[in-house]
Amino acid sequence: MQLLEERIRKDGIVKPGNILKVDSFLNHQMDIPFINELGKEFKRRFADAPITKILTIEASGIGIACLVAQHFNVPVVFAKKAQSLNLDGEMYCTKVQSFTHKRVYDVILSKKFLSAEDHVLIIDDFLANGCALQGLMEIVKESGAVLEGAGIVVEKGFQNGGDSLREQGIRVESLAIVDSMTDDSVSFRKDEWDNNL
Repeated sequence: MQLLEERIRKDGIVKPGNILKVDSFLNHQMDIPFINELGKEFKRRFADAPITKILTIEASGIGIACLVAQHFNVPVVFAKKAQSLNLDGEMYCTKVQSFTHKRVYDVILSKKFLSAEDHVLIIDDFLANGCALQGLMEIVKESGAVLEGAGIVVEKGFQNGGDSLREQGIRVESLAIVDSMTDDSVSFRKDEWDNNL
């Protein structure tokens, strides 16, 4: 998606360890009109899917998922990384390793918000090794819901997460796929749909 690639080139910062910071517009400070355009693009790409729920994981995926959900006119459900006093009832639970934070989280979601009647679109800001998506997919599978696919804002194509998920038959739509990064440049993968945007 040309709009996203241009914004990453303009405002993204590459940090040591293959970290791409887009916190000035995507996942710390959020440019709402810009992210709304990303939501429209996810709706266009998944227009053929009967989505009933948008699923993400706290924290940086929540805002993006909310703007995507308004285009599908469905609720957002997000998996929490910590147990809290206001969570009650039965829970889906899995473990997720964070690439950015280098730690493993217990991820939980109340069973009352995801069921076998749901058709789920997972939304997240980044896809690196795919650990977060694998964890969310486990929750979807346990719930009996139908996984319609995953919408990713930025995929690190030089890591194996996206390829691994696609090999499993998961529909992954990434708005920008980074092929390589250096201190002063980001190179994007070109796909056939780039010509249409």
